[in-house]
Amino acid sequence: MPKGYWVSVYRTIADPEKLAAYNRLAAPAVRAAGGRTLVRGGRVVAHGAGIAERTVLVEFDSFEQAVAAYESTAYKEALAALSDGVERDFRIVEGID
Repeated sequence: MPKGYWVSVYRTIADPEKLAAYNRLAAPAVRAAGGRTLVRGGRVVAHGAGIAERTVLVEFDSFEQAVAAYESTAYKEALAALSDGVERDFRIVEGID
């Protein structure tokens, strides 16, 4: 079964305090849903139209698990804390076998 991934690239961080509040809530929500954070920040080299900003990659055992984690009550609370604190490109993608 292909794994599922959250891929999030932050275009701008307007409110670091909201991002910090989101991180405090999102990390345990992701872990509780079976997610494993593989990349969180760190160095980025962007090419083409890429943006060299904060990037986060979270792995789940399946695409369905990744979608369910995003739709969970705990993660919705994290999103509410984040509010308009950032502008990001967030995707849930299916891996390959």
